[in-house]
Amino acid sequence: MDMPNIHTLTIDTTILDLIAKIDEFKGAWLSFGTLAPDRLFSLRRVATIESIGSSTRIEGSKLSNQDIQTLLARLEIKRFDTRDEQEVAGYAQVMELVFSAWQHISLTENHIKQIHRDLLQYSNKDDNHRGNYKTTFNHVGAFNEKGEQVAIVFETATPFDTPRFMQELVDWYNREQQERNIHPLLAIAVFVVVFLEIHPFKDGNGRLSRVLTTLLLLKAGYAYVPYSSLEAVIEQNKQAYYVALRQTQGTIRTDSPNWQPWIVFFLRSLLSQVIALEKKVAHEKIVLAALPALSLAILELTKNTGRVTVNEIVTATGANRNTVKAHLQKLVQAGQIKQYGAGRGVWYSLS
Repeated sequence: MDMPNIHTLTIDTTILDLIAKIDEFKGAWLSFGTLAPDRLFSLRRVATIESIGSSTRIEGSKLSNQDIQTLLARLEIKRFDTRDEQEVAGYAQVMELVFSAWQHISLTENHIKQIHRDLLQYSNKDDNHRGNYKTTFNHVGAFNEKGEQVAIVFETATPFDTPRFMQELVDWYNREQQERNIHPLLAIAVFVVVFLEIHPFKDGNGRLSRVLTTLLLLKAGYAYVPYSSLEAVIEQNKQAYYVALRQTQGTIRTDSPNWQPWIVFFLRSLLSQVIALEKKVAHEKIVLAALPALSLAILELTKNTGRVTVNEIVTATGANRNTVKAHLQKLVQAGQIKQYGAGRGVWYSLS
């Protein structure tokens, strides 16, 4: 059996317009990339925290972005007390792997299984199935803000059909990358929605689908992806996300799949990701252009050391202590750095 029929996909003006706007930003990012390395690092760190938080909350986690930032600061401990913390830690490490090594990760079933294994590496309850396709039936549920399942969204492929469906899907996508019959963004959208329709693993499919989306976008040349969170866009539109999935996935194994609902949602989400990053880049350029020399020196010192105190800044720059405090206050207000602690124990790090 071949892949579901993609010939029913209609490339209308809405889809063409969305792709054109996304690709315009893809080209423009080359010039945006001239932002200072510390600011790019800061953008990526903020986006990563947002992505981890949103992707795990979509699946029922209750950890806030602030909780996640605190957890990541002690990631080297590798001991996590709750299911939510275990999921966040695994997601964080897989995201870092994808960002640092995407060029070397080809889309194969083995790599998908390895990423799934790493995604659930800290999750105690997933010991018996991580990295392996499901052996029992599963279904997709929708969750409320309390992490409670409120509905079954759709039924998925049987354990018997899963290996064959996954092989067909991976082979189709890799063939598409060579033949380019459809635009890369459309190929990624189709891959993701069919992957979720198959739901090949017992657990972790939603999180894995978003990791794979990031991987495929990076491999398709969308280099800006690490600096703006697509997962945050999806979390903000979670109901529309489930509706689009349900409308398309219920038709995938029919003679006339309805790809439009999912693909339009997916492309609109990508465009929202782009718009959010455009705003951040514009803000960065305005703020940095207006910063005085001492503020720039403070940012550079903070970038190099990870965290600084007033005394360390005074020693490094030779500036007056009260002047340093005034600059720090303005940088905190502008969102360039964050303040931690109070009184003599106060210290600062990049936002």
